[in-house]
Amino acid sequence: MAFDYQDALVTIASVKFDNLVNFYTDLLGKKPASFIPNVYAEFQLPGVRLGIFQPKKIHESEFENSAKSKLSLCLEVSNLEDAIAHLTNLGYPPPGEISIASHGREIYAYDPDGNRLIIHQTNT
Repeated sequence: MAFDYQDALVTIASVKFDNLVNFYTDLLGKKPASFIPNVYAEFQLPGVRLGIFQPKKIHESEFENSAKSKLSLCLEVSNLEDAIAHLTNLGYPPPGEISIASHGREIYAYDPDGNRLIIHQTNT
């Protein structure tokens, strides 16, 4: 039997909290819906909440030197080229080429902490 859950969200830990919050503020074009300086920021996105938190000092080593993140934040966009241009303007251009997937065109990009972003445009 499953446990009773009320809601779900995706969170990212970052020892460079302000840098990552600023990146997602610029990327998403909105300020966090909830913000506690140097502690927590939460963005309301369609279908998901994205939280970013500063690990407590005693846990920082757990997040500082981890290998590449296994997190992939997928963002569906209406215009892939516009999204690529926006990421490039932010200083985080996608390192690869646009690929074709079963659901449409997509490209990988990375946030300042190395978490993978999958930016995709659905076939119309």
